[in-house]
Amino acid sequence: MKLYIKYMVSLRCKLLVKNELEKLGLHYISVELGMIEIKEDISESQKQEFKSNLAKSGLELIDDNRSILIDKIKNVIIEMIHYSDEVPKVNYSDYIAQKLNYDYTYLSNLFSEVKGITIQHFIIKHKIERAKELILYNELNLTEIAYKLNYSSVAHLSNQFKKVTGHTPTFYKKIGQKRKLNLENL
Repeated sequence: MKLYIKYMVSLRCKLLVKNELEKLGLHYISVELGMIEIKEDISESQKQEFKSNLAKSGLELIDDNRSILIDKIKNVIIEMIHYSDEVPKVNYSDYIAQKLNYDYTYLSNLFSEVKGITIQHFIIKHKIERAKELILYNELNLTEIAYKLNYSSVAHLSNQFKKVTGHTPTFYKKIGQKRKLNLENL
């Protein structure tokens, strides 16, 4: 049996869900971002208790198909950008459509209708968040970050970064270094 969970976007969330399943005596086959598969059917009382326990941690059991699909789209994008070593070199639209086995136009229209932003804007937002992480880790230079996130150039990354954050990547890096120095001097 498959269950879908909203806001499940990190490894910590996966651990929390596993613990909640174990408390209810349910055995999982897999626990992925946004989706779990359990061996047995879940009773209505177990489902309500599971739903209640998840809600205490900010997670939500999803029941309607549109919400499930939106969450799947978000999880594919988050996994692709934050947890994959390299962003796919194919078009994002092709990648998402292939992963979810749906027509991209349908997914795009549904996502925009429900979330109020396009899939492309959601991807850009997450790519910039990932770029911010990589800049602060200070392990890669901007050229390497642009390549890793599949930008055509450092200039393209810098333009999107400034549009989203209001700062250049270089300025953001300086802010991060100042904060780090201030923390070390405490």
